[in-house]
Amino acid sequence: MSAIILFDGVCHFCNQSVQFIMKRDSKEYFKFASIQSNIGQKLVENNSTLQNLESMIYIENNKVYTKSTAALKICGKLDGLWKMCMIFLFVPRPIRDYFYNIIARNRYKWFGKREHCRIPSARERNRFLE
Repeated sequence: MSAIILFDGVCHFCNQSVQFIMKRDSKEYFKFASIQSNIGQKLVENNSTLQNLESMIYIENNKVYTKSTAALKICGKLDGLWKMCMIFLFVPRPIRDYFYNIIARNRYKWFGKREHCRIPSARERNRFLE
């Protein structure tokens, strides 16, 4: 079983987040797709609540998670102490998402933007959906 993470492929911070996740996902549980890819666009189009959303999107067992909930649920599947971040799910979502939204709104300004999506290495390709 695996889960899908949709990310902004031109956002430097988002690309670094994918690299961070891959290094701590020894079971290769996660599959990735940029929102700009064909499959990313199809997944977003099939769910109207995801359109125009400035968030990482996490899909697991046909459930869709966004913003801080997505990030924390992803942490729960990572190797090591990252699982402990799940405790923050007890913080009310509006408070968690307030801080998530600050980062999401400023991610290009703070971390930069790429002209194109990063091309995965040969070793990483099986983790990315085409």
